[in-house]
Amino acid sequence: MTKMFKYILSTILLLSSFASFAQNNTVEMADGFYKEGKIYVVITILAIVLIGVAIYLFTIERKLKKLEDSIKDKK
Repeated sequence: MTKMFKYILSTILLLSSFASFAQNNTVEMADGFYKEGKIYVVITILAIVLIGVAIYLFTIERKLKKLEDSIKDKK
C-alpha cells in the first residue's frame, strides 16, 4: 500500500470512530418540530431553497455555454 492510501484510510477510520461517539438517539429540536407540525414547513423551505439553487446553477451553465460558443465562433 502506498503512504497516501494509508493516511487516507487511517483518517477515515479515525473520523468514523468519532462519529460513533456522536450518535445520540434523542434529537430534541427535530422532535419538537415534529410534534408541533412545523417539520413540514422546514422541509418545504429546504426544498424551495434547493430547487432555487439548482435553477440558478442551470441558468449559469446555460449562460456560460453561450459565452463559450461565442468565443469559439470568434476564433
